[in-house]
Amino acid sequence: MNIQWYPGHMAKTKRLIKEKLSLIDVVVELLDARLPLSSRNPDMEEICGNKPRVIALNKSDMADEEVTKKWVEWYASKGIKAVPICSISGNGIQKLKDEVSQVMQEKRQRDEARGMTGRSIKMMVVGIPNVGKSAFVNKIAGRAGAVTGDRPGVTKHIQWIRVPGGYELMDTPGVLWPKFDDEETALNLAFTGAIKDEIMDVEELAVKVCGFLRKHYPEEFADRYKFDIEDTVDMQDYEILEVIAKNRGCIISGGEFDYFRASNILLDELRGMKLGKVSFERPDDIG
Repeated sequence: MNIQWYPGHMAKTKRLIKEKLSLIDVVVELLDARLPLSSRNPDMEEICGNKPRVIALNKSDMADEEVTKKWVEWYASKGIKAVPICSISGNGIQKLKDEVSQVMQEKRQRDEARGMTGRSIKMMVVGIPNVGKSAFVNKIAGRAGAVTGDRPGVTKHIQWIRVPGGYELMDTPGVLWPKFDDEETALNLAFTGAIKDEIMDVEELAVKVCGFLRKHYPEEFADRYKFDIEDTVDMQDYEILEVIAKNRGCIISGGEFDYFRASNILLDELRGMKLGKVSFERPDDIG
């Protein structure tokens, strides 16, 4: 499957972030909790340098909770704080603030020793499209959030937003796109709808979904589409899609199966959580 994704203003945004890092205390990197590897820019280490960083595993309400716990542990083993959040409901936002404060505790103590008290923590939020960056900014700022205006060294394209609790947030303009060369990363993004179906071979994508679900969520998959797992052990993934088409009545004239319709049903229901909470990547998969 050949999937291409236009990289947008990646170079411009990378340059902008590097230029503004000196104004920042901590970077909050938003990732999709369902695919923490595929939803991050591979250049983030180089972009952020030694700046303290906290990971926000957004859309955690849609991810497999047990898998998310493993990701939190995996990041902890790397010395990085990771907090599951939901930018829509606000779940985990306070925990994220607490972790940011914890990361900044040593710096605050140094500031206080120099008589610099009451200084707000300045955060920069970064993330690729479709991770919920705008929703996160709105939720964490709340109704009290307000643009505080330009600061020295900050262009008019940068917004500083005051966040309740002693924080200020730098919302970077433009987008930070991932650059991927492997099919697995592209597929994971396509599974969640981050890559538009219009540029995809939907039927081929649905076959890939069948292979993923029968491996990681076989019971939920079989229950949703009314087939016996044992009966499909020797089937190819495309044959599973045929079973779905049959059981959902996706038939066209002449009695042939409507694979396109069945594919869209599968993808819509996967993204709509009709198969429950699903995670597409696991720490165990890392080679």
